Amino acid sequence: MTMQNPVTVEMSPMRSQDEFSDWYLDIVEKAGLADKRYPIKGMNVWTGYGWKAMRLIDTFFREEFDGTGHDEVCFPLLIPQNEFQKEADHIKGFGAEVYWVTHAGENKLDIPLLLRPTSETAMYPIFSLWIRSHADLPLKTYQIVNVFRYETKQTRAFIRMREIHFFEAHTCHRDFEDAEKQIKEDLDIMARLAKRLCLPYVLCKRPEWDKFAGAFYTIGIDSMMPTGRTLQMGSIHQYRENFSKPYGITYENESGEHVHVHQTTYGMSERILGALISIHNDEKGIILPPDIAPIQIVIIPIISKTEPEKVTAACEELTVTLKTAGYRVHYDNRDLRPGNKFFDWELKGVPLRIELGARDLQNGIVTLARRDTGERIQLAKGRLLEGIKEAVSGIQTSLYSKASDTLRSSIQPATVLTETKPGINVMHWCGNEECGHRIEEATDMAVLGEPVGVGPTDGKCIVCGKETGKTIYAAKTY
Repeated sequence: MTMQNPVTVEMSPMRSQDEFSDWYLDIVEKAGLADKRYPIKGMNVWTGYGWKAMRLIDTFFREEFDGTGHDEVCFPLLIPQNEFQKEADHIKGFGAEVYWVTHAGENKLDIPLLLRPTSETAMYPIFSLWIRSHADLPLKTYQIVNVFRYETKQTRAFIRMREIHFFEAHTCHRDFEDAEKQIKEDLDIMARLAKRLCLPYVLCKRPEWDKFAGAFYTIGIDSMMPTGRTLQMGSIHQYRENFSKPYGITYENESGEHVHVHQTTYGMSERILGALISIHNDEKGIILPPDIAPIQIVIIPIISKTEPEKVTAACEELTVTLKTAGYRVHYDNRDLRPGNKFFDWELKGVPLRIELGARDLQNGIVTLARRDTGERIQLAKGRLLEGIKEAVSGIQTSLYSKASDTLRSSIQPATVLTETKPGINVMHWCGNEECGHRIEEATDMAVLGEPVGVGPTDGKCIVCGKETGKTIYAAKTY
């Protein structure tokens, strides 16, 4: 598809909310990532290009969780009302967001069903059947499914949806200590995924009033968006026995006692793709990290009157060579000017472009263009694969480094409630919930929570002035 009009809004580390919103809606459509014209608001159509990118991200999840002993499962979409109601806090957290199924054909159901908002209440009755003894533990599962939440705020592709492409890992353990080891493993997995996705983040232990419904504690995974707001990409939850007790998930220990398991979950969604689009872009369009780009290399022939057949044949041969080497390659042989093709693929964020014309063939070279920097590199044909490998690695490193610098620069100390800044504000907090709510009211920000892995520092609560070693992050959020 040829794009006729350029994207005119240039993104920089900080942009206004309105500018970003207009730009984001425009780029998702023009880059062909999703189609919002489906007749149910907040339930967009995944186009081929966007779905390929999401499937590649799913592949990374599968590699990580298969590699750490998790089994992929697939539970039904529908959950009976009576199972959903067993965990009171969970109902309170999701009750207003669920979609209900009340009829089968013309027959009213004896027990209403709901579309899963998450899968705890679908999975855990079955876990109680799967787990019998300590030999069945740990139980480590995951699934990649769609979940449904009746979102009342303004929807935005990938960021705020009513049908959500969702990854969720659910585990069961002998005790709290073993579940804590799982949390540590999850954090290690996230660190590796972030490098592949070029998505730096902060980890915050959410305050009590903002933890996941039914959790003992929640760790939020937040990225920094170009507007100075944060986006929660995912979360990790320690449940202790909060779900195993109402669902009767027990095991027989070595002494013959029946003990409730401890549980954890790890959830992430298509918001990852929304964060990628938002963070990696310029005035030409989006910039996709090579690891998740549906097309890593586009080959564009520079056709002239001089031996066009040789140029075409060389491009076809090069396409085969690069595909054989394991790259996702597209040969753009459309009857369009090279400049039009450059524009199309820059808009879509293809990491590398190869230009090949008659003069290049005569000189035995290939011209490589990096999407992130615009740098043009001339490579001898014999060094092409080596040069592409270096360029791919360079783009991954550069994108992650640039986004990390932006995130770090957005984290700033705040000592007075009336002097907060765009980005993440670091504040001392006494731990009192009343002071936490006062921070949110006075700043119009959300308390993200206590940063994970950051040591305590002495100071005074920004609200009440009490001496404390606690610090929190606060920011405007999506």
